[in-house]
Amino acid sequence: MATPLHLLLVLAAIVTAATPSCVAAAASSAASTAEHILGVNYGTLGDNLPLPQRGLELARSAGASAVRFYDANATMLAAAAASGLEFVPSVPNELIPSLAASQRAADAWVATTLLPFRGNPRLRYLFVGNEVLSDPTARSRWPRLVPAMANVHRALHRHGLGSVKVSTTFSMHELEGQNVFPPSAGAFRPDIAGAVVRPLLAFLDRTGSPLFVDAYTYFTWSANHTVVPLPYALLAPASGYVYRDPGTGLSYTNLLDQMLDAVVAAMCRAGHCGVGLALAETGWPTAGDLDQFGANVRNAATYNRNLARHLASGAGTPRRPRARVAPAMVFALFNEDLKWGPGTERHWGLFYPNGSAVYEVDLTGRRRSLPSYPPLPPASNDRPYPGPLWCVVATDKGPVNETAVRAQVAAACADVPGLCDPVRPGGACFLPDTVSAHASYVFSAHWNRFSEDYGGCYFAGFAVETTVDPSHGSCKFPSILLK
Repeated sequence: MATPLHLLLVLAAIVTAATPSCVAAAASSAASTAEHILGVNYGTLGDNLPLPQRGLELARSAGASAVRFYDANATMLAAAAASGLEFVPSVPNELIPSLAASQRAADAWVATTLLPFRGNPRLRYLFVGNEVLSDPTARSRWPRLVPAMANVHRALHRHGLGSVKVSTTFSMHELEGQNVFPPSAGAFRPDIAGAVVRPLLAFLDRTGSPLFVDAYTYFTWSANHTVVPLPYALLAPASGYVYRDPGTGLSYTNLLDQMLDAVVAAMCRAGHCGVGLALAETGWPTAGDLDQFGANVRNAATYNRNLARHLASGAGTPRRPRARVAPAMVFALFNEDLKWGPGTERHWGLFYPNGSAVYEVDLTGRRRSLPSYPPLPPASNDRPYPGPLWCVVATDKGPVNETAVRAQVAAACADVPGLCDPVRPGGACFLPDTVSAHASYVFSAHWNRFSEDYGGCYFAGFAVETTVDPSHGSCKFPSILLK
């Protein structure tokens, strides 16, 4: 989230001075010079997803040209190889230490996993890990990332797969303060810049591989919504706003370009300006919890349609004009009902698990004009809910699983000493002495304590946000207050 100084810079730099005709002309002139690749991320954290062949058919129907997986499941890769789509497998994070420690282990993984696809021109990239450097609980893996990538790279060459480029994915958390205001100030976090990022960029530079970044304008906009206009975050053509970078003098007409150029600035600061940049994940959620404003079908469809159009133009970014940000992949193919965390986590899909489209989109950016799409539903939550929220046990899905809810309560109580004292015998919230009543208090208290750090009102799917104060008598439930 931007600091007050950054917000002042935003206010100073966003001005109503866009020249739509010039923007359109630049996009048109670049359209014929850049190959467009826009694919989808194929997550599988759902208990109701269709068979892989059907999923890949749906990806193709939306105009995707590539599909990215979060592991290297043999069934999924075989289906992808037969689909005609480019496909990007991944080495799971937990395998990084063993692959870093042993060339033999890397050779064996490549032989077992990828050798069946040798000679397939649609296998062009392999990710080693996913947002490894964003996880502070896995610091031991950080210094092992580049050795693992190097061992996998050598293994690919040994097995006749040398054309496959090895990379990894970064999130915007890898930038110091997640700062993109201004983009020219972009720098990697000090705890990773020298020890991990410089060797990583040197590897990518040496092997000709791009750095893949997960860039979500939704999160940057929602953290700065009072100063960053929504149309600017939705990549709206001729939104009427331009952000001028005081460090470079460059002008930005959408937030995605601004975020990507912040990563470019960080790579240049690390001494590797020449490394290519690609988009591993981007997108916009179609729904969320009460505290997650702006997550709706209208905004998601608008963002992804504009994204496809923008990438198809070949305009590049202000810092790298006419340079392809490719491959680029939308998150995600399906809504995934088993994903942990806030409500938005389960609502990024282009399709429902039953195969129906959440909204129409042409990922080629060329087959349909923006006016040709049917009307979208109105957006009802583009502003924060102005008041307190509580987190209570969900009762809308039938009887409460008391055993599972007790386990969530025990885990929450273990996080903070004294958190659960009010629901113990003699406490102000002990009565009524029921699992649901106690759990609702604990969920609200835990969410109140951790909502700004990492916590969501989820608790394995047993919790839901409410605007109705569950307090009673002397029992006062903690809340979070949205402004």
